[in-house]
This record gives sequence, structure tokens and C-alpha cells, in this order.
Amino acid sequence: MKATAMWRAPLRASSAIHLITAIAISVGGCYDSLDESAVTCRVNRAKNCPNGYVCRAPAGSIFGRCCLLGDLACGVLDASVLDAPGPNTDVPIPESLDGAPGAEAGTIGGYDVAVDGKPQIGVDADRDVPLSGPDAVGGAGGGTSGTGGTSTGTGGRSGRGGASGTGGRPSGSGGISANGGVPGTGGLSGTGGIPRTGGIPGTGGLSGTGGLAGTGGTPGTGGTPGTGGAPVPPSTLVTSAEGAYWQPGTFTEVTSGVADLSVVESTVYQTWEGFGGTFNEMGWSYLMQLSVSDRGRAMNLLFGADGAHFNFGRIPMGASDYALERYTEDETPNDTSMAAFSITRDKQYLVPYIKSALTINPNIRLWASPWTPPTWMKDSGAFDGGNMKDTDAILTAYAQYFVKFVQAYATEGLTIEAVAPQNDPSFAQSYPSCVWSSATYTKFLGSYLGPALGAAGRGTKLMLGALSNAEPSKDPVILSSTLADPVAKGYVGLIGLQWDILGQMVNAVSAGVPVWQTGHKGGNYPWGPNPYVEPAPNDHAYAVESWGLIRDWIAAGVTAYMAWNMVLDNMGKGIDTDREWSQNALLTVNNGQLTITPAFQVFRHLSQFVQPGAKRLGTNGTADGLAFKNPDGTIVAVMYNPGAAANYIVSIGGKKVRFSMPTNGWATIRL
Repeated sequence: MKATAMWRAPLRASSAIHLITAIAISVGGCYDSLDESAVTCRVNRAKNCPNGYVCRAPAGSIFGRCCLLGDLACGVLDASVLDAPGPNTDVPIPESLDGAPGAEAGTIGGYDVAVDGKPQIGVDADRDVPLSGPDAVGGAGGGTSGTGGTSTGTGGRSGRGGASGTGGRPSGSGGISANGGVPGTGGLSGTGGIPRTGGIPGTGGLSGTGGLAGTGGTPGTGGTPGTGGAPVPPSTLVTSAEGAYWQPGTFTEVTSGVADLSVVESTVYQTWEGFGGTFNEMGWSYLMQLSVSDRGRAMNLLFGADGAHFNFGRIPMGASDYALERYTEDETPNDTSMAAFSITRDKQYLVPYIKSALTINPNIRLWASPWTPPTWMKDSGAFDGGNMKDTDAILTAYAQYFVKFVQAYATEGLTIEAVAPQNDPSFAQSYPSCVWSSATYTKFLGSYLGPALGAAGRGTKLMLGALSNAEPSKDPVILSSTLADPVAKGYVGLIGLQWDILGQMVNAVSAGVPVWQTGHKGGNYPWGPNPYVEPAPNDHAYAVESWGLIRDWIAAGVTAYMAWNMVLDNMGKGIDTDREWSQNALLTVNNGQLTITPAFQVFRHLSQFVQPGAKRLGTNGTADGLAFKNPDGTIVAVMYNPGAAANYIVSIGGKKVRFSMPTNGWATIRL
């Protein structure tokens, strides 16, 4: 579920009791399964329109049409009642929104909140729970006010009734789930929420420089009232198990019992930078097979605050093994001046993919690496395999290839933070690839690419990566020889390792620069040890494997972790011409249907809750887990239970809490 900012047009006083919702983002169109001339929805009614649509009504009417977000032609409002749009204009909210008791009167600043494209005074899109009115679950304490990213309030709207228990949506520091705030005028925040057993706590709030101050929060029956705007985000428990992924849970504070996992705040390890994935052409091509609303849902799952919330993106420079076909950015033979360099191909798939992600999370950090240089720079003259030529003219030209790439993406408004000379520099594959000797690699970094990036003046970092071949004579030699060369090492801003080279982490960390895990394993290996199957399994076993990989790399000291393919079809094959390999992904698309895989949920158990800038903390006990302290002071513990269901006790944040841990599953606790 993604919270987005929606602009509300101001109303004249004569129309003050009507709430007019206008546009956010996306493409246009009325709900095509309905007669566009007919009345199709009612303003502020729960379950009005499909996900991705909003009910737009003329001034003076509570009836309108279901319109796709961003379409100005569908359900056009009567312009005679509108002032010029301005973010500081307040829209009065009626005392009863479409007859829904419990919605208190007040005004709201120039931004509203939409969840899955719907005004928040509607339904919880994940569970179809009304957020106000007679069917509301519990009451929402906390209020809506704010002066910035962690604004607080006093009081808020409340509903009638509710299930007893703990938890709730949203509670803590309030609002629609998002860490921090959406800047702008007006904002929603506050503590409290919808108290409900098993509810999903919010994870932050939307805030701005103005907003609505509520006048108190009434708890639901058996629920817990809001507290008026405490700045601490809510407590959270989420569990996952086979057949029961991403289940909100509850925990009980206890005073006795031996902790299965104890978080040791005095033991501090690396500073965490984030999670991400790779933008491949095939991923975007499959996303384009989805409906507009499902494509938006997929992107929100990957980059939204209530999804995986990825903040890193890897970009192939030219074709990867999951491009739609083989290409580089300059296939003009011997074009050492790079006169023919072009990212025209990138603009068809990669650039739209990246820009779509950035509309959801504008803080995504981008980095790039080639799978192959232009074919004329290799001794084979082919896209697949071959060796990098070691001549001054070729290496000079190739350094400019990187500079041109960074500059071209900048013209698209995309900042490339770092580049790596080569993906898998010791593997000749039957897909775009290239082999580098350690001497050529080290020389290229120190004498060509490093100086060229510096002269370009864009501050682009140079990654020593992306290394993967653990054979002693392969990538370990590239790593050690580069770090042993004072000139080359001086240009290294970070190190990228992936796949089987985890054993080189001690050497990499000793370099004193950040180390990123740059490519998650795809699973379902044709060489074993488990039987290879088609289509890609995308099963619970791969989720368990993924947990072990993520845990081990983080425990070894990496500061960022990248998934491989974020989106594939269910077959999962790339453009390898020799080896059949159906690889797993985080999301799959088959016959226009979107599926969330178990591995996605494993990533999400960490990436949704562990903020960039968090410190990894030590842990004690018998449980398999990781712990972090976020910049906002919250502590996150993520655990995996390989055995039967059990009651776990976790010592975290000065408390002991007990909860039900599922069989062969995961749990995330945040306090």
C-alpha cells in the first residue's frame, strides 16, 4: 500500500461543504467497464472505485465517476467554483463525510493522502476495512498537524466499536505508513491509530508545514486511545510462513523467561545504506503487460514505504543476460572518440523503468556496470565471452564510454552515483560478458577510468567490482592486486561483491571503503545440488535460501544488499544461448497476472523496517536473527525459525516481549 500526495483544489465559500479530489500521477482514463455518462461512484464512500481510481464529482454533487489518477478529462469539475490552485488553501471538511459518523469537522491543508489511489477517508486497501464511519475498526487516536517530517498532533478522528487488543493502524508517530514525511504544505501525522487485535501498525506519517489539529481520540471498544502525538513510531510485529506470508501479529510484554534473541545495543557494527535491485529490460517488458493499476501496485511493492522500500537501483550499461537482445551503447567499430555513443536503446526500457521507480521513492541511489564493453573492444569481436583488449587507445576510449554514460543519464535527470568496470570479470559466458586479467583491470582503474571520472567533475564513485568468481586465481587476485596498487586503490570509492565471493569480505572490508553485495543469487541452479525445474519455482525453499544469503552477507559487513531480477515472467529465462536456466525473481508476471513470491517477503521483512543510516547491533541467544537501530531510535529485530512453531521471547529496547513464531518462518519486531 503506497501513500501518495494528492492535490486538492480550493473551494469557494458557497461550496465549502464539498470535498473535491483532483489529481496525483499516472495516466488517464475513466473506468472503462462502466458507462462514462452514468453515475458510477459517490464521493467519500468506502469501496467506491477500483484501486488506482478516484471518484471525481462536479461541485455541488456527491456523485461522480471513477477516474484513473492523473486524467484531467475524466469527471471534469465545474471550473466556475474553483479558485486558482494553491497548496496553502484549506478545504473545509464536512462534519459528516457522506453521513459517516466519527469524522470530525475541521480543515485540511493543500495535500490529502491517498492509499492505492484512494482518499484515506475510505477503506484500508489491504483489508477492506473502513477507516471512518459506523463500520470502522476501533478509533484513531492521534491528530493531524505538523511542522515537518515528524509532526505530531493531539487527538484525531475516531470510529465506532473495534476489536480489543494491541497493535493498530496507524499508531505511534502516526499517520499513513511512511517513515518521515511527504514535504509540502499541510500534513497528516499523529499517534494513535485504529486499535485492533492483529492490526498493522503505521510506520511514520505524512507531514508538512501546516495541518489539522484534531480534538481528541476515542478508542474503539477494548482498544487503546491515541496519545496526542508522541514522536515515537509504532511497535510492530509481522510474521511470514509458507502459505501465510506477511501476517500482522501481536506480542505481549513479559518480565520473565529466557530470551531466544537478545539485542545488544552496546555492540555496534556497520552503518546500513539500504536494499535494492537491478533494472533489467525484461523486467520492464513484463511490467508493461500488467494493467495500469497492477503495474502501479508492483512498483509500490518494490519501492513504496509499505513494500520493500528499495533505495538502490543497479543499471546495466548495455545488455545484461536479462536484456531483450544484445547491444552496447556504441557498436560503431573503432569509434575511439565515442562520437556514436547513444543511450537511445536505454530510453525504451531502462529509463522509463527507473523514472517510474523514482516517482515512488525519489531517494533511490543509482549505480551502473557493463556486462560487456562494445564488441570492437574485445579480442573476440562478439557480445558473449572474449577478453578485454589491453591497448592505450581502447582503454582510453572505454573510460570515456563511462563518462558519456554518466553524462547521458544526467540529461535524463538521473544521477549515477557509482560505476563498476565489469560484471563478473573472470567469467566468459554464453550471454553478454567479458574476461579481464587482473593487470588490465588494475591498470584501467588507476590510469584510465579513475582519472576520467575525476576530470568529468560529476563526483561519480568508482566501484571495485562486481566480483563473483571465488577461484583463488580469479577475482580474489583482481581484488588484492587493485588494493595493493596505491594509484588504483586511491580511486576506489567502494567495493562490489556478489555470488560466491563472500569469503573475500575480510580483505574487502580492510580497504576502509563501503562494501556492497551487488547481485543476489537467482536459485534453481542447473548444476545442482537440487533438481533443476521449469518454470522457475519461486518457492518457499528459495525464500529460505535467500534469508541465509542476506543474513550471511550482512553479518560479514556489507552496507548494502542488491536483489537480482526484481520482476520476471514465471519461466524466468534470460538470453543465455547455451544454458537453460529459469531463475527466480521477487515478483512474477504471467498472462497479465502479478504474483508476489516468498523471496520478496523475506527481503521486505528487512528492507521495509531497516532505515538507511541504521546501525547493525549485536545479538545473543539461540535464535537466527539480525538487529538494527534506526536513525529515529527504533530497534528492529528480524528472525528466522527453521523448526516447528514456538513461542519466542525477544529482549529488545529494554523490554522482553513474547510472540508466536511460525513454523519455518520469519518475524520482524520493531520497538
